[in-house]
Amino acid sequence: MTSRAHIAMFSIAAHGHVNPSLEVIRELVARGHRVTYAIPPVFVDKVAETGAEAKPWTSTLPSPDDDPEAWGSTLLDNVEPFLDDAIQALPQLIEAYQGDEPDLVLHDIASYPGRVLAHRWGVPAISLSPAMVAWEGYEEEVAEPLWEEPRKTERGRAYYARFHAWLEENGITLHPDAFGGRPDRSIVLIPRALQPNADRVDASVYSFVGTCQGDRAAEGDWRRPAGAEKVALVSLGSAFTKQPGFYRECVRAFGDLPGWHLVLSVGKHVDPAELGDVPAHVDVRSWVPQQAVLKQADLFVTHAGAGGSQEGLATATPMIAVPQAADQFGNADMLQGLGVARVLSTREATAEALREAALALVGDPEVARRLKEIQAEMAEEGGTRRAADLIEAELPARRGEADRLS
Repeated sequence: MTSRAHIAMFSIAAHGHVNPSLEVIRELVARGHRVTYAIPPVFVDKVAETGAEAKPWTSTLPSPDDDPEAWGSTLLDNVEPFLDDAIQALPQLIEAYQGDEPDLVLHDIASYPGRVLAHRWGVPAISLSPAMVAWEGYEEEVAEPLWEEPRKTERGRAYYARFHAWLEENGITLHPDAFGGRPDRSIVLIPRALQPNADRVDASVYSFVGTCQGDRAAEGDWRRPAGAEKVALVSLGSAFTKQPGFYRECVRAFGDLPGWHLVLSVGKHVDPAELGDVPAHVDVRSWVPQQAVLKQADLFVTHAGAGGSQEGLATATPMIAVPQAADQFGNADMLQGLGVARVLSTREATAEALREAALALVGDPEVARRLKEIQAEMAEEGGTRRAADLIEAELPARRGEADRLS
């Protein structure tokens, strides 16, 4: 039996970063550990439901309910807010944990203060990655070309200078790229099937545990309507949902398909009235219990976020991927490469293209076979229990014991 430890988790206020960690946190609490979770107030209640103790702090990042345009459009627009937030958050977190330092730190990939604090405290740090991780050659193949132009600008040089200075102030000599992208230890909360170049990922650092899903009954149930021969779910996740034109194309695509029922999740930034008149078999909502719908759906039109992609694979649902930002483009390509999805850009996602892709995917026995195969592979990855086992193995007492026995 592992002795009780204090494990501290650090994340940002974003559904796609918090949700994947929650079942792991719940499992660690159930095993008798004291778990604190540093998170902005908007997620305090969700964290508390796991049994963890929330440590609230004030963030300057756009909130989950903000217009996605608040993130800007360029690479520097996207990364600067995370550094700004980290710098202002660190003093808050130092104070919050004064005299209550943990035995081990867990941190989301976007939580820079978590890794800094682990270094300051001299305790192990484990990255919990809700998305793909770097492989051998990633920097040369992806990061360097992506940053080539921004690095030449005054703004880009200033960003790196500020990042370097902040790390050095905290006794860290790593380059900012290595600090953010090359953890000492990482537990990857996605299936290996979604990882590009999985054969080139360092298995001594990165452990894939697959989807860590728990009981989602509290989110509500969903029943397939009588007479619905086929069900399609459309959802662009929780952030990049301000796409009324795309939703109108979805209504056109499925509105006159005989026997089809469309569940259209439009988020908080679109008024259903913007979609005009919709047929009775098109169900427009601001939010749906996604997992419950997918268990009965025949098709998933998704932005290909890490969470949605995994849910589509876990429920063996064919997908049309319409990526919007960040890692979604890579996920979409992976899904298409696996033979279980078609990729359409937002511009390409016309009613005609959506309908053609839907009918091709749903009627293809090879797509169904691949989905069942991947679903079985995911079930073998270990999920929540294996993630907790791996975390416990890194606790200082357990590591010391292993060293004595080696």
